[in-house]
Amino acid sequence: MNSEHISKSSDIKQEAIHRFKDHVSSGKTAFFQKYEMDIVMGYREGPYLWDVDGERRLFNLHCNGGVFNLGHRNRELIHLLNQSLETLDIGNGHLMSKERADLAFSLARLMPEDLEYVIFGVSGGEAVDLAFKIARAYTGKVRVISALGGYHGHTGLAMAAGDEKYRAPFGPQLPGFVQVPFGDIKALRSAADDNTAAIILETVPATLGMTIPSKEYLQSVRNFCDEKNILFIIDEVQTGLGRTGKLWGFEHFDIVPDMVVLGKGLSGGIYPITATVIRKPLESIFHDDPFIHVSTFGGAELGCRVAGRVLEISSDPDFLLHVNELAHRFAKGIEELRSKHSTFLLGLRQLGLMMGLVLSDDLCGPVLSKAAYDHGLLMVYANNNPSICQFLPPLVISFDQADEVMEKLDKALAYATELRKFF
Repeated sequence: MNSEHISKSSDIKQEAIHRFKDHVSSGKTAFFQKYEMDIVMGYREGPYLWDVDGERRLFNLHCNGGVFNLGHRNRELIHLLNQSLETLDIGNGHLMSKERADLAFSLARLMPEDLEYVIFGVSGGEAVDLAFKIARAYTGKVRVISALGGYHGHTGLAMAAGDEKYRAPFGPQLPGFVQVPFGDIKALRSAADDNTAAIILETVPATLGMTIPSKEYLQSVRNFCDEKNILFIIDEVQTGLGRTGKLWGFEHFDIVPDMVVLGKGLSGGIYPITATVIRKPLESIFHDDPFIHVSTFGGAELGCRVAGRVLEISSDPDFLLHVNELAHRFAKGIEELRSKHSTFLLGLRQLGLMMGLVLSDDLCGPVLSKAAYDHGLLMVYANNNPSICQFLPPLVISFDQADEVMEKLDKALAYATELRKFF
């Protein structure tokens, strides 16, 4: 790269930063510049992303919570999208659609029991909002119970089911929402009453710090919901589509929820789409007026084509075998690093490739995120438990790439251990 090209690339980056600061978010710009992490995403491919000036390459271990399960710019999905553009566009959500019907059929076929109906959206928050609307309409009840430290989105009803810090700046809490500690069945039972419509839980709450629930806990929640005629909603926005080593994370716990919320990875990183999958009886709320819920861009026909192929890839037994083999390789490698960096790295929370590094204190998550960045890894600590650093590689990486991650992580941990001494 000659000096003229380097100068031009640098100018492009600086212009992007200034425009982002002036017209998108001055706060984010200040944050990333303060910690010298001011990457502007440029070219990206597979597990890697480059700064727009070409000066830095990061291995993506955040994947935007699973959006890039199949890597950046998956060639097969790009080819399918380009091909689909010859005949399709977004479509019209008021009309019937072959693409939405085909994708819903595929999802229903891969779900257990009578999880047969699918309503599409654009964001996870929108999909969660709809789940609450369905629960309230079907049961005639109002209350929704969620877990402290969990996360279900930033839209209205979804935000009301989240922690106070995400909603307090925007006004008072909506009525009817209650939070209890994740994993505490006694607290959940105490919080429920005759007006409780639904309980929503993430299979593995990432923002809480990758807390892996016991099978007994989730089965107890399922039994309690049956006992009290409460609908059980599972948020699989991050754990779905093979991330845990099974197609759906809840399969590990031998439960069947009443509704499943899907997002992020369903997009293939190419076209935004989410889904709220519901049991057949719940669809009855739309019988009198099937237009009481609409989403202009939800279930865009181009997105349905992409998501259909994502489903085929993610449900393939060989694909899931590879995820589990990678999970075993990472578990072994991180145990070796734990022995080597024992004052900083304490262990691993893991369900397949849904992983969190357990660190020695709350400052270690931010410190490791910075150290990892400086060593070519994009990692993010759990916002509601900064002693855990999320560890979410793409599901399609090779064993050699997994070893590359371990080598870089080894160096990052050594640097983070020294860096932590200054705080």
